[in-house]
Amino acid sequence: MLDSVFGLVSRDVGIDLGTANTLVHVRGRGIVISEPSVVAKDARTGAVLAIGAEAKRMVGRTPASIIAIRPLRDGVISDFDITEQMLRYFIQKVHSGMALLPRPRVIIGIPSGVTEVEKRAVQDAALSAGARWARLVEEPMAAAIGAGLPVNEPSGSMIVDIGGGTTEVAVTSLGGIVVSRSIRIGGDEMDQNIVAYARREFNLLMGERTAEDIKIAIGSAYPLDEEVTTFFRGRDLLTGLPRSIEVTSAQIREALDPSVEQIVDAIKDTIEETPPELVADVMDQGIYLAGGGALLRGLDTRVAEATQMAVHVADDPLTCVARGCGKILEELENYERSLVMETYAALPR
Repeated sequence: MLDSVFGLVSRDVGIDLGTANTLVHVRGRGIVISEPSVVAKDARTGAVLAIGAEAKRMVGRTPASIIAIRPLRDGVISDFDITEQMLRYFIQKVHSGMALLPRPRVIIGIPSGVTEVEKRAVQDAALSAGARWARLVEEPMAAAIGAGLPVNEPSGSMIVDIGGGTTEVAVTSLGGIVVSRSIRIGGDEMDQNIVAYARREFNLLMGERTAEDIKIAIGSAYPLDEEVTTFFRGRDLLTGLPRSIEVTSAQIREALDPSVEQIVDAIKDTIEETPPELVADVMDQGIYLAGGGALLRGLDTRVAEATQMAVHVADDPLTCVARGCGKILEELENYERSLVMETYAALPR
């Protein structure tokens, strides 16, 4: 009875709790929130000043009294209290204008390599943020569902979810993950590659925001038909003065290569561990790329060349995990086997 009452006043939500961005899918409405996983707080009082897009604008530009925090590192919670406040903010934003306190059912995507303690931390954060109950799904499974792969069929489907902090490679069949591999390499590591390259090759110190902009603008994993250029802008480590240097997409590709190579190796290692019957299915269907990293130019060609298989970039790869979480909420009975564990929150008195 109480469950149905809460259902009337709250909207079930699926959350892709990512290292770089948090996406919220509301049942019946689709994705309503896509904001950076960043929280700005006052260093003196501990009060939260901004969350999401507004906080992201403050990164690298705050005075000493304000600190911008990314509460998730490599796909797991590094600051529980800040994560709880961020989740509460997003849940309340979805339910803005409602008179009663929302108590939604929540499904959250988590990396496949996390420990039981880390799983419990994500669940507890969601429950503390006001969820009626919180259930977890491994991100590659959610991404496969969001990409429209036949995960419940007795055939193998391969998904590669390249996020901000982790890359998840998994082969699914019959509603579960048969083989998976999780490496802590993703968009953040690629940004670091560019920062390190600028320092090593040009004695130039640049921020991660600038590196990310360059990666999006001209980053690639495979030679382009026509190479393009942009500018490194930062501080010269020798003179201490601002400096701008023109760089080509070939140079950025060289900078990104260590991370790209590790992602390709993880895919090949996963294929080696996959049962032969499922490998045959994957060869027929191809490998699917999801997550923000799937947007890196030429990555599909690079993976196809390394694996000798067809590689497809999922439709709207950035939202695959969130859409998968939303689809699970809508068809909970069909995807019961795909979920990790279940915990109910205590009902309010």
